Amino acid sequence: MSLPPLVEPAGELTIDEVRRYSRHLIIPDVGMTGQKRLKNAKVLVIGAGGLGSPALLYLAAAGVGTIGIAEFDEVDESNLQRQIIHGQSDIGKSKAQSAKESIAETNPYVEVVVHAERLDNDNVMGIFEQYDLIVDGTDNFATRYMVNDAAVLLGKPYVWGSIYRFDGQASVFWAEHGPCYRCLYPEPPPPGMVPSCAEGGVLGVLCGSVGSIQVNEAIKLLTGVGEPILGKLMIYDALEMEYRKINVRKDPNCAICGTNPTVTGLIDYDAFCGAISDAAADAAAGSTISVLTLEGMLKERENGERDFLLVDVREPNEREINEIPGSELIPKDSFLNGSAIEKMPQDKPVVLYCKAGTRSAEVLAVLKGAGFADAIHVGGGVAAWVNQVDPSQPSY
Repeated sequence: MSLPPLVEPAGELTIDEVRRYSRHLIIPDVGMTGQKRLKNAKVLVIGAGGLGSPALLYLAAAGVGTIGIAEFDEVDESNLQRQIIHGQSDIGKSKAQSAKESIAETNPYVEVVVHAERLDNDNVMGIFEQYDLIVDGTDNFATRYMVNDAAVLLGKPYVWGSIYRFDGQASVFWAEHGPCYRCLYPEPPPPGMVPSCAEGGVLGVLCGSVGSIQVNEAIKLLTGVGEPILGKLMIYDALEMEYRKINVRKDPNCAICGTNPTVTGLIDYDAFCGAISDAAADAAAGSTISVLTLEGMLKERENGERDFLLVDVREPNEREINEIPGSELIPKDSFLNGSAIEKMPQDKPVVLYCKAGTRSAEVLAVLKGAGFADAIHVGGGVAAWVNQVDPSQPSY
């Protein structure tokens, strides 16, 4: 459905701005009035990563007058495959500062406001209040639910995007005119069921595809042109080059925007989403070792002083990048479907590891439930091994 423009037009465009935005100005649906609205708009982008990178650059190029960047992380070399707002010389620099410098090169007429802090219940409302619209480039469920709830409570529209491997999704959520994120996803997925991009990977160019769609929707909302995908979920399959849309209805029983809401303020989102399942947390309690402890255990095994089975529960393509020597690859799914249980030894303990410790904790719970009481896992996984024991191996 068509919506009225989100912001009023600014007073005037300068001669330089007219030259810069001339290709917008000659589009009848945008024109001078639409460009003035963009100049007067204030948009917050959450994250200067995979989705935030193209979103920030295209918002700046489009002439959005004030752009906020909410980002607390630093640029890592593994980011550069997809986070195009950063470059080689930015490694180790604040992502927010790096993004601000790139925007200045793209459009010096844009004001950039940096929020170099992690969004949480204490600051999210105050930050959101300063903006007309939110573009969500987050990559975890706890932050997504917090963003949604803050936007609903403040009556702000926000443009959401999600990416994983070759698949992307995007939508517009605005509880005053349609559904919110909770209407689409009332509950987060069970902990450990949906891998993050850090665990499962993402095609770099997919970020540009979905991030550009997010900016397109933001421009439509700000200027009042076209029909935003409010009430629709856009799904993009990059392998099949296929786009499709699914209708999303406002849920009258929604916990925050329904008729009788049960969520009337910000909640504990980490507890709501959970990093790992309760079973995994219980299993890991008292059964987690450090990589330094494992290093000592491997030396003892090499000397014949002890014996154990070291199991890598990652995927085969991850093991091609790095590994802890002396381990056997048995992916997590083999434990979940039960096929790996019969391969586990009864006469020696099992030690599990993954990339960072989340998947191995889930597998640990499965083993404990199957009677392997002496099974343990490695906290921090192979990432900690590379960082603390063997920096000659690459990280990812």
